[in-house]
Amino acid sequence: MRQVSEYELELMKAIWDNGGTALYAEIVTSLSGKGMEWTKNTIITLLSRLVDKGLLKTNKIGHRNKYIAVVSEEEYRTRQTENFLDKVYEGNAKGLVSTLIQKDLLSDNDYEDLKKYWRGGENE
Repeated sequence: MRQVSEYELELMKAIWDNGGTALYAEIVTSLSGKGMEWTKNTIITLLSRLVDKGLLKTNKIGHRNKYIAVVSEEEYRTRQTENFLDKVYEGNAKGLVSTLIQKDLLSDNDYEDLKKYWRGGENE
């Protein structure tokens, strides 16, 4: 999966938050709700890039485009996590978890929840 910029990711989040499909106006509303006031040209350019990268497809509705996420948010996160793990930790998940614990980036509650999860219990 090709990398996306921070701004492209914000557009993807707006579409995912809208059930995986969105019209331009719905994307603008979502961005505005987050205090992001981007120009129309910027948004259209970024949407076109996401289509070119294969993360979005369009469906014409009259003169408007409906943008449809080709990749779910979960799928995107999984692939990006795998890429990060391979690139930074050479695929060593233990090294990542160790760093999270050592640098207090994983709370005691998070750690306990993960232990339950690994043992096959419920993740609360």
